[in-house]
Amino acid sequence: MKIGFDAKRAYNNAAGLGNFSRNTIASLARQYPNDSFFLFHQENKDALFKATENSIEITPDGLWWKFFPNTWRSFRIANKAKELNLDIYHGLSHELPVGIEKTGIKTVVTIHDLIYIRYPEYFKKIDRVIYDKKFRHACWVATRIHAISEQTKLDLNSFFDIPKEKIKVIYQAINPLYFSILTEAQKLAVLGKYQLSKQFLLTVGTIEPRKNLLALLNGMLSAKIDLPLVVVGKPTVYMREVQQLIDLHSTELKVIFLSSVNDADLQVLYQSAVAMIYPSVFEGFGLPVAEAQACGCPVITSNTSSLPEAGGDAALYIDPQKPEEIGQAIWKVLYEPNLRESLIAKGKVNAQRFTQENYSGQLKQMYNTILND
Repeated sequence: MKIGFDAKRAYNNAAGLGNFSRNTIASLARQYPNDSFFLFHQENKDALFKATENSIEITPDGLWWKFFPNTWRSFRIANKAKELNLDIYHGLSHELPVGIEKTGIKTVVTIHDLIYIRYPEYFKKIDRVIYDKKFRHACWVATRIHAISEQTKLDLNSFFDIPKEKIKVIYQAINPLYFSILTEAQKLAVLGKYQLSKQFLLTVGTIEPRKNLLALLNGMLSAKIDLPLVVVGKPTVYMREVQQLIDLHSTELKVIFLSSVNDADLQVLYQSAVAMIYPSVFEGFGLPVAEAQACGCPVITSNTSSLPEAGGDAALYIDPQKPEEIGQAIWKVLYEPNLRESLIAKGKVNAQRFTQENYSGQLKQMYNTILND
């Protein structure tokens, strides 16, 4: 089978869609070595991904396309895909190239969420317009839509009126790294690198309103939690509000911000933290929940959107709009050892649903199905 991927995010994005794209391409290439994978991306000297042996990189050709790589991505890929006689073209991040529906190539587009519709206040108007145009086009022309959760499938049906039978839910995979157990020496080396103590709480995600860091901090204040909180995520303007709260309670809150943490170091943080708290208002899936569980870290997360799908019966759920509930949940994990051990044991079992083998097998089955339709 000859499969093409929109691999821009795999090469350019450090987290989020980048991790998803890298995991997807790498897991399929490893599990199906007899297939050929074509990676369409704009050249990047600081690329975050290295093509696998059975992959071929397709980059802009000619001065015009090299000078306007985004135009190439939108308007040239369809012709290149036809020239390569691809069986499947998979847009990994909400988009399909213009004209791909006219080539006869079967297509899949992955839709991660429709948060820009549910929470428009989190996005600039121009971004919402662009997202809406791209998302709707991709959903209309795709042979099959891959939704990363039942929540996203529900939103596609509700907001875009996409027939449910056109949408296939396949949960994304966890990096295999998170399933391996580290030695104490390995952990101490990384904790020393970031000057962290052995006892800390952890939260992972972009520092933006939707991730709800202010509610987490207020929850810690309400429950008088005196452990340090390590925040791993890229800051945004929301950071100003967060810092104001921290400054106001400087003797009660100790918060450590880490914005550039690689997967290997994040593995240590997950395996060392007392708990990972993920009180997001809304998520298309919420990968950090499953990653933390794979690492044996107790998880506290929201009872909204797709997060119960990710956490299963192995997380402690809270209302993200109620900071006192977040604080009470942290207190329980800290001081109820039976609960803590139960969350750890169940979490490791739940995380097995998100192995790369399981994920890539379901993707390949979907490809086979649409080729045979």
